[in-house]
Amino acid sequence: MSFASSSNRELRSAWAALVVLSAPVWAAAAGVDAPAAGALAGQRPRVIVSTDIGGTDPDDFQSMVHLLLYADVLDLEGLISSPYGPGRKEHILEVIACYEQDYPRLRAHSNRYPTPAELRAIAKQGATEAAGWEGVGSPTEGSRWIIECARRPDPRPLWVLVWGGLEDLAQALHDAPDILPKLRVYFIGGPNKMWSVNAFAYIERRHPRLWMIEANSTYRGWFVGGHQQGEWSNDGFVRAHVAGRGALGAFFASLLGGSLKMGDSPSVGYLLRGTPDDPTQPSWGGRFVRVWEGRNRLFERLTTEADEVEVFGVAEFSLQAPAGLRGGHKVRALFDGRVPVPVFYDGKRLHFRFAPRDAKVWSYVLEGEDPRLNGWQGRFRAKPPPAERVGQVSRRQPNWWTDDQDPAAAEGVHAGARHVSRRRREFLEDFAARLRRLETAAPRTQECKP
Repeated sequence: MSFASSSNRELRSAWAALVVLSAPVWAAAAGVDAPAAGALAGQRPRVIVSTDIGGTDPDDFQSMVHLLLYADVLDLEGLISSPYGPGRKEHILEVIACYEQDYPRLRAHSNRYPTPAELRAIAKQGATEAAGWEGVGSPTEGSRWIIECARRPDPRPLWVLVWGGLEDLAQALHDAPDILPKLRVYFIGGPNKMWSVNAFAYIERRHPRLWMIEANSTYRGWFVGGHQQGEWSNDGFVRAHVAGRGALGAFFASLLGGSLKMGDSPSVGYLLRGTPDDPTQPSWGGRFVRVWEGRNRLFERLTTEADEVEVFGVAEFSLQAPAGLRGGHKVRALFDGRVPVPVFYDGKRLHFRFAPRDAKVWSYVLEGEDPRLNGWQGRFRAKPPPAERVGQVSRRQPNWWTDDQDPAAAEGVHAGARHVSRRRREFLEDFAARLRRLETAAPRTQECKP
């Protein structure tokens, strides 16, 4: 939310517009490969974060610490707890509790840091379960909040940074399609797309003109590759620059064995330093290309290893059900023996989707109450897209970008990740400077561990 008067908001908006108009001149002076603008250059983007913090991956806690240390240059409007996993709003509030202990010191550096009370007011509970076959379900506090924020009379776009599932975003678009032109989405995909595939499919099919960055592997450059020596290694950075710096630093250092990951932070970095309106330009959050045709496949049979699916694409299955299978029959598909996917039975066919996050052979088996389903299983191979397909830019999705497939932009198998990792020293030095604001902060007076 914006924490100033409406007149101040108008002045901020005018200043943001001036910065955008000046960006090409700035870029020309700095060099074509230098991040051009962003929040650290004076823009103030409106931001909602949708996170599975406290769920299956603790790095969201680290990214939340990072986000709050930059809250003086962003207009934070929402912090939404979304799936996948057991994460809940209370985990957002735990990080805010650490922020509250450090707030006096942060406020001494900038009076634009929101108060802890203001942050608590924008923390919302979103969906707690992955979406079913339709991709949407019932409104949540989180989805309603996205709609409310998007409909505010502010000329700036509303950035929705998705660190977890897409369920709340999909629900908001379903309930209020009029908000689509106001949204700018940066989605940390990969495993999140795998867990949130039905909500993703709903958005892709029903709202193909959404402005979306789908970062399936680029984000890995935040912790893979780049300058990894000494104090700039994942472990060394935490020891040298994080541990002992206020309650937020102590909390961060207690996570992941004291190692840096922050896999969702590229979405914030993208707004901090770069040209957010143009994903093809360099930034701390990556550099992206338009999505292409043919990323998804439909199978109407059980597959074999000879069948190929694009890695990070969507494999959709529609199988003829056994005759007489009763309605309400519960079926699931289990991929690689660890990823459960619900199966929808429409009275005739069994439907399910899967988005492979790794280039490899994937196996699956169907499990249900009807013994005739025993033994229904298959395999398929997930592979990177061929170069000729990447060149077939999607006409349906004119505002949708994803990872750069140029081999020179990869970190190992992670397409596009070098666009982030090559700037590792830059964004970590800036983060270290933010953490130094807490050097003389009082030690923690209460626990704020997950």
